[in-house]
Amino acid sequence: MPKEPETGYDPSLGRKFIFVTGGVMSGLGKGITAASTGRLLSNAGFDVTAVKIDPYLNVDAGTMNPYQHGEVYVLKDGGEVDLDLGNYERFLGADMTSDHNVTTGKTYQHVIEKERGGDYLGQTVQIIPHITDDIKRRIREAAVGTDVCIVEVGGTVGDIEGMPYLEALRQFAHEEDDGDILFTHVTLVPYSKNGEQKTKPTQHSVKELRSIGLQPDILVGRCEDELDPETKEKIALFCDVPTEAVFSNPDVEDVYHVPLMVESEGLDEYVMERLDIDGEALPTAERDNRWRELVTRDRDTEVDIALVGKYDLEDAYMSVHEALKHAGIERRTEVNVQWVDSDEMLDRHENRLKGADGVVVPGGFGTRGIEGKLNAVEYCRENDVPFLGLCLGFQMAVVEHARNVLGLSGAHSAELDPETLHPVIDILPEQYEVEDMGGTMRLGAHDTDIESGSLAERVYGDTVCTERHRHRYEVNPEYIEELAGGALAFSGTADNRMEILERDDHPFFFGTQFHPEFRSRPDRASPPFVGFLEAVTGELDARDLGDQEVQA
Repeated sequence: MPKEPETGYDPSLGRKFIFVTGGVMSGLGKGITAASTGRLLSNAGFDVTAVKIDPYLNVDAGTMNPYQHGEVYVLKDGGEVDLDLGNYERFLGADMTSDHNVTTGKTYQHVIEKERGGDYLGQTVQIIPHITDDIKRRIREAAVGTDVCIVEVGGTVGDIEGMPYLEALRQFAHEEDDGDILFTHVTLVPYSKNGEQKTKPTQHSVKELRSIGLQPDILVGRCEDELDPETKEKIALFCDVPTEAVFSNPDVEDVYHVPLMVESEGLDEYVMERLDIDGEALPTAERDNRWRELVTRDRDTEVDIALVGKYDLEDAYMSVHEALKHAGIERRTEVNVQWVDSDEMLDRHENRLKGADGVVVPGGFGTRGIEGKLNAVEYCRENDVPFLGLCLGFQMAVVEHARNVLGLSGAHSAELDPETLHPVIDILPEQYEVEDMGGTMRLGAHDTDIESGSLAERVYGDTVCTERHRHRYEVNPEYIEELAGGALAFSGTADNRMEILERDDHPFFFGTQFHPEFRSRPDRASPPFVGFLEAVTGELDARDLGDQEVQA
């Protein structure tokens, strides 16, 4: 039997762990590979969770630049985490917590705090065993209550910052029963100029992994196309794995098709057999097939949506892209997202904005590109173009209304113009004394009360919603009465906080202080995105709601 390394962990529960590492280069898609494996195991009837390990020294992702790391994904408990947690939530249909994201900063901070508190009783505190023990503890605690825990190790094998994690995994495997641990390694299989699939990068990557004391059980080759049988045999020979343990993960049109691709390769069956849980899986005919039905659903219409943002990187708005895709799945509509750079819109992207069927203005921070976002809001308001504003987009809709409808010259957000005479957006009262920037915004899931008979009620089908937040600034209470005196209305509130705005003189002008995109799933599209798409396709016109009974 394995030893019991930490209090509260019961090794007799038979919990299974799949560790996913990556080699050759970053950005290969090991997160999607891990999420796809989890989706297939979930389809087979297992309760699956996931952990993302990020070797950076940041405590969390909250202070990181979207240009470097993509969007900051927000969990229901307010955790600001890596965007891969968003993929896990979307693929597994589960809500994660901060405990499912392990960072070097979080781990070292905890160990140092324990050392300062005297918890180690005079021991010399070292990476081994103190840091590695804390890593193992976090993984095991995150796995409690599930059948299978998939752990993705960020970065690339060989990176110096990832060494403590790989050592922790080596110890982890030593402490567990044989058959309870599976190591999956994702590598690049490039083409040479003569069209040959090259295995040498994979060989070197596995050699690096084995030098640390880890032998992969499964190899997944990322390539433009499926791996040739000869390529699989060569990888198996030189990397010391069975040929049936080498799988293809070729490029696909949509990441939601990856589970279907690796399923066709037999990855799920091989994983279940190696973990000795194939006998507990649902029979093939009884497995959940909703995923396949959803992601292969035919589209009846096609629309172009302008996404007006400042970060010229798709990953910076990943959840918005995915939420639009989910709404398209529900409404059987192909959604083409057109990037509009708010910083250069008037010079380069104005035609792209005007050619769109609908406009989304997402969240963001900082002054760059703000005037472009305001111009996009004004264009939508004046031309009856369906508009969806998220967080900063919601705030810019308030600013645009104050300036151009109410005539409050220079009205702005105090975050962006501290000297404005009309701070229609101002800092949250509880933020006045905040000094540490990390983890101190209004974060996580909060309830919003929705006005009966409003567009918001039509969108949500209810008079309350729960959505995730990430902001320091909000509508200034001193301006609420003036702002809401005409066509604009705040139809969603939380006490004295304005959460949803809409206009009754517009087919669909909708803004949310929260981020509805974070709760959107392929099988549970976000209501604001669905409503937005209905307006884009002409199925919804908010100006008609006053003459209709609100549908629940």
